[in-house]
Amino acid sequence: MPITHVLTDIEGTTTAIAFVHRTLFPYAASALEEFLARRGKDEDVATILAQVPGDDKLATLRHWMASDAKVTPLKALQGLIWRQGYAEGALHGHLWPDVAQALQDWKARSLHLAIYSSGSEEAQRLLFRHSEAGDLEALFEGFFDTRMGGKREASSYTRIAEAWGATPEKILFLSDIVEELEAARQADLSTCQLVRAGDGTKASGRHPEAADFNAVTPLLAA
Repeated sequence: MPITHVLTDIEGTTTAIAFVHRTLFPYAASALEEFLARRGKDEDVATILAQVPGDDKLATLRHWMASDAKVTPLKALQGLIWRQGYAEGALHGHLWPDVAQALQDWKARSLHLAIYSSGSEEAQRLLFRHSEAGDLEALFEGFFDTRMGGKREASSYTRIAEAWGATPEKILFLSDIVEELEAARQADLSTCQLVRAGDGTKASGRHPEAADFNAVTPLLAA
């Protein structure tokens, strides 16, 4: 069945793992206390903090950050902090050199594009809006995050297909993580593992593989 929709991960797929772990995460961690002091009572921030358990919200957030917890309140708060960083010009979204042109080419071929990442929708939009290749946000029809469920759960991909109005078999999911690809395949999505030398990704041998987005193109509908 020809591919009509492309769903892509970010970290390790469109973007270097190092950018997330050495740039985005440290920025959010260093700015957290001052951000909460200045904006903790703002409605959007207060709504997020209400979802953080315990009396010492800061301690819980720092614990989550240290363990890279995939929890929605943390991801939402990180997104707001990164918005500040992008707006001030302190951050620019990293993309591998092949990504921007490939996405533009796929869009020109009338393929439907969306993101699925453990980072919040806000964080996803910011990365592509302020990417090193320019503003690419409009290329995507959807930005799916942990509100759809965990990335290693097949039901999450079923929900995405339903929300997107797409036939699962016509969606190609791109990720570097084999467990995510396995979950997507269980939901009847087509899959491709990005094996980027720059990230040291290990090929699983269980899914079609591509070294970059240019190598993904032959898997797509003509």
